[in-house]
Amino acid sequence: MAGDGKHPGRERSANDNRPPGGQAVGNEADVSERLDRVVLTIARLIGRQMAREHFEALQAANDNSAPSEEE
Repeated sequence: MAGDGKHPGRERSANDNRPPGGQAVGNEADVSERLDRVVLTIARLIGRQMAREHFEALQAANDNSAPSEEE
């Protein structure tokens, strides 16, 4: 364990707060820009879904198709 002399200088504290996978964390501005991009992407996806639902509602309300001749 610590202090056994096998690997001197390689000990790390338990709270080193390194990101998983060796990803380097940039400065706060980079994190803010990344968050903005994620939020805008989610907003676009929500907007597209709302537009699809609105378009489907308009199609259902405008059911003026010609009657079928199967009668």
